[in-house]
Amino acid sequence: MSDAWGALAERIAEHAENYIDGLTRLAGGEGGDAILPLLLVEVAQVSSAGAQLGASQDVILSGNWEPHLSEDPDVDVVRTTLAERLGPVDDYAEVFDPYKDTAVTPYRLSDDLTAVAADLIHGLRHYQAGRPLEALWWWQYSYFNTWGNHAGAAMRALQALVAHTRLDVAEERTMV
Repeated sequence: MSDAWGALAERIAEHAENYIDGLTRLAGGEGGDAILPLLLVEVAQVSSAGAQLGASQDVILSGNWEPHLSEDPDVDVVRTTLAERLGPVDDYAEVFDPYKDTAVTPYRLSDDLTAVAADLIHGLRHYQAGRPLEALWWWQYSYFNTWGNHAGAAMRALQALVAHTRLDVAEERTMV
């Protein structure tokens, strides 16, 4: 494995760990009423890592196969607590693929955010097992296949929510 791949794997692993830690903390109640802008920051930062993967050449594994891992940890507790914290803003609508499938699809922020986490965790398990190339392959493959779309959709929804909280304010009455 080249030094460039090793450096990229280290950067992506750091982004993945930060995202999972931040998401878990926010689901657990940290951030209070600032949960939406803080989630927006978390998604934007991990999306930057995804963009690096998207801009990189394809990662090809020797033998073109992924080494077996035991079952990944369950992220359902995080998903459930996020859904509870997000309440009525958890559900939103999104166009899944603006080039192929232009139908509006129902989404849930809690599902999207934890789907990203689940894919990142799988890659982290390879990375922590000393297989950075396998981790990069997984992160790149799953970025194009699943977590990139979920992160992008969540970022658009979160940006809209944050914008609404800042822009949809009652006009102040002025005394003349």
